[in-house]
Amino acid sequence: MIQGATSWRSGGCHCGAVRFEAALPAVVEAQSCNCSMCQKVGFIHIIVPESRFRLTAGAEAITTYSFNTGVAQHTFCKVCGVKAFYRPRSNPDGWSVNARCLDTTDGLDLRIEPFDGQNWEAHAADLAHLSKEAVDG
Repeated sequence: MIQGATSWRSGGCHCGAVRFEAALPAVVEAQSCNCSMCQKVGFIHIIVPESRFRLTAGAEAITTYSFNTGVAQHTFCKVCGVKAFYRPRSNPDGWSVNARCLDTTDGLDLRIEPFDGQNWEAHAADLAHLSKEAVDG
């Protein structure tokens, strides 16, 4: 994520059972991944540190799916099946929010870059900085 002043943005699943907020800067670095999971669900990643994500409703409506190494915790709404956010394998200390699940992207400069998730091992380190807190300097 490109750092700067942040503001809390809300989002959620299709039916509204699961709601979240993420603190995002005006200019956001996002990824469109071609891995087997993201390609099928159309997930556009906005990775944020733990402190910049909060679940505001629907903890009881969430179910989790894991595969392969089991590190990534893919969360879905039990009611409508939408994956609005999840704990990514690349950044287990943060969250990946689906840009498509934000209530609005008005006022955001969303910069979507391709990410080669099919060759995850070779490229995962490129994402590590996204879940780290910004250091003012």
